Amino acid sequence: MDQYKGMAYLRNKLAGKRLRVNTRYKYYEMKNAVQDFNMVTPPEFRGFNETLGWCGKAVDSLADRLSFREFKADNFDLNNIFQMNNADVLFDSAMQSALIASCCFVYISAGEDGFPRLQVIDGANATGILDPITGLLTEGYAVLERDDQDVPIQEAYFIAGQTWYYYKGEKPQAVDNPAPYPLLVPVIHRPDAVRPFGHSRISRACMGLMQGALRTLKRSEISAEFYSFPQKYVLGTDPDVEPLNKWKATISSLLEITQGDNGEKPTVGQFTQQSMSPYTEQLRTFAALFAGESGLTLDDLGFVTDNPSSAEAIKASHENLRLAARKAQRTFGSGFLNAGYLAACVRDDFPYQRRQFYLTQAAWEPVFEPDAAMLSGIGDGAIKLNQAVPGYFGTDNLRDLTGIDAEA
Repeated sequence: MDQYKGMAYLRNKLAGKRLRVNTRYKYYEMKNAVQDFNMVTPPEFRGFNETLGWCGKAVDSLADRLSFREFKADNFDLNNIFQMNNADVLFDSAMQSALIASCCFVYISAGEDGFPRLQVIDGANATGILDPITGLLTEGYAVLERDDQDVPIQEAYFIAGQTWYYYKGEKPQAVDNPAPYPLLVPVIHRPDAVRPFGHSRISRACMGLMQGALRTLKRSEISAEFYSFPQKYVLGTDPDVEPLNKWKATISSLLEITQGDNGEKPTVGQFTQQSMSPYTEQLRTFAALFAGESGLTLDDLGFVTDNPSSAEAIKASHENLRLAARKAQRTFGSGFLNAGYLAACVRDDFPYQRRQFYLTQAAWEPVFEPDAAMLSGIGDGAIKLNQAVPGYFGTDNLRDLTGIDAEA
C-alpha cells in the first residue's frame, strides 16, 4: 500500500470539502441565513429571515429533464444490475446529488447472495484520488454512517481488490473483491482539467444573487410595516393637554382634536406613503441575473411573461438549459458505465478490463418531450431522409428524438 496516500489523508481531504458541500445543500433546501448588512435594519427585525427556492429550482429544472433510459449494446447485462438496485431512484438520486455538490459516489458491495449492491453517497461523505484517464478512483474513502452528533461511526477505505471497513470501537475488517479498481465510483458534473471533480450547479454567482434577492425581500417586508400604517403628525397641540394614544390614533377611522383655549387649531398631516415598486424592480433584476446564470427564464422564477405557445417555443427559450443537460448526460453516462463495469466484476467474480466495455453506451430520453406538432415535423423529416438515404431512420434513432418506444 506504499503507492497509496492513505485513509488519514483522504479523511482530511473530505473535511476540507465537506463544509462547501453542506453550504450548497443549505441553499438547495432553503435553510441558508440572510447575510444582512445591518446598516439600516432595525434591531427588532435582524433576526427575521426570508427564503427563496431559486437555487433548488436551478438544480431541479435540470435534474427533472435528465432521464436515463438504458445501456445500449449491453454485452455484460449491466441493465439487469441497475434494475435489481432500484434504478428509478438510484439514477435520479445520483444525478441530483452531483448537480448540487458537483459530484457524488456510487458505493458497490456484494450482497449475501454475491449479487452487487449499489448505494449513492453524497459528496460530503466520500472522496478519493481520481484517475484522469479512466474517470475511476485509485483509492477512496467514505463515511457510511454517522451518529446524531454527525460523528462517523462506520467508515470505509477502498483500494483495488479490497475494501476496509472501520467500525467505531472495533478492529478494521477487510473484504476482498475481484475488481481492478476501488468499489467507489464518482459521478461528476462538468469536470475539467483544473477541477476534475466538477462544478456545482449552485455556483458562487447563484449564491451571491440569492443573498441579494433575500435582502431585498427582507427590506420590503420591513418597509411593508410602514407602508401599511403611514406615519402621521399633528402640529400646534397644547403641551398641557394629555398626549394622544399613538396606536389608537393610527388605526382609528375618526379622530377628534378639540380647539385650544385661545382658538388654536392643530394641524394634522401625513407623511408621503412609501412605495413598494423599487423593491419589486430590484427583485426582478436579481431574478433576471439569476436566470441568465442558471439557464432558466423569468417564468421559471415566478415572474410571468408572455407564455410560449408551443413546445418548440419553450425549447428555444431554454436553449442554455438544453445544452447544460446534454453536457450532464455525457459526464453522468460515463460515471454510470464505470459503476456498472465494477459491479459486473463483483457479480461475475472476475477482473474484467475497462476496455472490454467500449461498445456499451448510455441512452437517454429526450431533454424536451415533443408535442403533436413536433412529432409531425419529425415524421415528415424522417420520411424525406429515408427517401434520400434508405434506412437512415429506424426505431432506435427515432426513439432518441421522440422518447416514444415503438410498438412491438
